[in-house]
Amino acid sequence: MRVRLPGILFLSLALSALLVAASPGYHLAKRIALGGEGGWDYLTADGAARRLYVSHATHVVVVDLDTGKAVGDIPDTPGVHGIALAPDLNRGFISCGKADTAVIFDLKTLKVLGQVKTGSNPDAILYDSASKRVFTFNGRSKDATAFESSTGKIVGTLALGGKPEFAAADGKGKIYVNIEDTSEVVEIDSAKLVVARRFSIKPGEEPSGLAFDVKNGLVFSGCGNKVMTVLDVKAGKVIATVPIGDGVDGNGFDPGTGFIFSANGEGTLTVAKESGPGKFEVVATVPTQRGARTMAIDPKTHDVYLPTAQFGPAPAPTPDNPRGRPPLVKDSFVVLVVER
Repeated sequence: MRVRLPGILFLSLALSALLVAASPGYHLAKRIALGGEGGWDYLTADGAARRLYVSHATHVVVVDLDTGKAVGDIPDTPGVHGIALAPDLNRGFISCGKADTAVIFDLKTLKVLGQVKTGSNPDAILYDSASKRVFTFNGRSKDATAFESSTGKIVGTLALGGKPEFAAADGKGKIYVNIEDTSEVVEIDSAKLVVARRFSIKPGEEPSGLAFDVKNGLVFSGCGNKVMTVLDVKAGKVIATVPIGDGVDGNGFDPGTGFIFSANGEGTLTVAKESGPGKFEVVATVPTQRGARTMAIDPKTHDVYLPTAQFGPAPAPTPDNPRGRPPLVKDSFVVLVVER
């Protein structure tokens, strides 16, 4: 009589391996306490230099990715939204929404080198390595300001036909940016400074967060109606949608693992992955904290960083606060670290 236990054991081990591969195991591992007052928006990870740049109201906090300790600060950035890095030039760039400017700083010393006047309320900011230009995406004036990264000289202003949100570049001269109020993604030619193509991302509505799989030409847009669209820029159409949580403002793609992320202000992190040609599925929903709506990925460790804070009781609506937004609790500002 033949004993088949080894075969059964092999099959069991194989199934276990598949389950482990399908389950990413992400979890909230720790909190980096930064304190202070005021809101936040984007944050940017520099995997090579081991730094995390965190927007915080009127300044940018610089955190050591390995120790989790604050190691620097860039002041006087009122209404800071985003931080873009140009390591090849040893320069960084910060969009200041309340000042209608972009700040240029030295990546090593963090010293401010200059300022550039932009359009109204610059939000996302991007360094395009192909053209060596910096682009600010201006929410109120619904355009993009482009300037030379080496000199700060403005080379042009590009009307976008709607309110821009986050953007990403392919490194070959194309930039993709969400247009929130028209539910589109716009493709920009960074050298010619023109809108090359426009893509509807319906059924997605009010896209904000954006991530880009450069290798496969896929744009992931986090939308206000709790879906993430997958736009194939080669085909020129949305090929899939993924359900996400409420209040997304940041998305991420990790080329090292293939995972796609949606940071949802409700207090969850959606983790998705391609399950087959043109098919995507949610593989995990990680509890985070209310308000954790933007994110950055450390390309070395694959950890995910999300800023947030504690909120007080919601007040009654007033003319100055018509939505009755709750106040932030002083010194409760943190960066969450989600690990595998």
